[in-house]
Amino acid sequence: MPGPFTVLVADFLEETSIETPILEDIARIVIAGASVESSLEPFLADADAMIVYHDISIISDYTFRRAPKCKCVVRAGVGYNNVDRNAAKHRGVVVCNVPDYGTEEVADHAFALLLGLVRKVIPSHLEIRAGGWDHKTALGAPRLRGKTFGIIGCGRIGTAAALRAKAFGLDVVFYDPFKPDGTDKALGIRRVYKLEELLEQSHYVSIHCYLDETTHHLLNAQTIARMKPGAYLINTARGPVVDQNALLEALDSGLVAAAGLDVVEVEPLDNERLRQHPNVILTPHSAFYSVEGYVELRSKTALEVRRILLGEAPRNPV
Repeated sequence: MPGPFTVLVADFLEETSIETPILEDIARIVIAGASVESSLEPFLADADAMIVYHDISIISDYTFRRAPKCKCVVRAGVGYNNVDRNAAKHRGVVVCNVPDYGTEEVADHAFALLLGLVRKVIPSHLEIRAGGWDHKTALGAPRLRGKTFGIIGCGRIGTAAALRAKAFGLDVVFYDPFKPDGTDKALGIRRVYKLEELLEQSHYVSIHCYLDETTHHLLNAQTIARMKPGAYLINTARGPVVDQNALLEALDSGLVAAAGLDVVEVEPLDNERLRQHPNVILTPHSAFYSVEGYVELRSKTALEVRRILLGEAPRNPV
């Protein structure tokens, strides 16, 4: 029989085959299937813990006021910008994330987007599908080796991207105001201390930072204007880090040659200009996913909930 606690899964999941073996001896699991915060209300009075994905745009004090028993919210993912941490702190609710589950997948995906753009994979594929067979679809493809690969945010995923970039023979440089001195030496890469300096020298720019008030529209009309003419932009982090309209203007002018985007400002994508742009590759916020990574994400989320409900210290409070 389930234990005395109730764990509320707010959104995204439709079954709990991975969570149940981890939690069933201490808790029953309830799936809300919510897409807006107000839909959680019928479930909140009994909730001792909450698991939150990204379908709900915000978990605010509206929720915490109605969940007096709630000890923790575990954001099943790296980013936690859809949880009001100040409201949680005020109510004594611990907020945690799962910072490491998709490290390999997102770094791999960033390079899949980059290679798809640089090697002109999609136009070549479409040309062949249309009945052609002409190497000229690849004309203009640059050599990677020796080019500069700029990383914005050198955390776990940014570090993994740096190691992959080195293997391709790229000159790797990163900008991250929060990393301690010596990170560049440990990784054998270069460091700059101003975003503009990175943008001015990078042939390829890959975003790997969190989304918060300091990084919202970090790439905007002014900063994009500092990019090396003909640079490529890859975003597998969060859509609002990039001002979408400014990026489209830069793509149209040729300042930015191409963009590979796993994330956009509004998801699902609602901008037809971006959807149809010939110099953009899009994937549906899927960089995090692999069969193994998805199991790891859900397992680590459930284990963090278990630790907190049993009175143990959480591993990843934010």
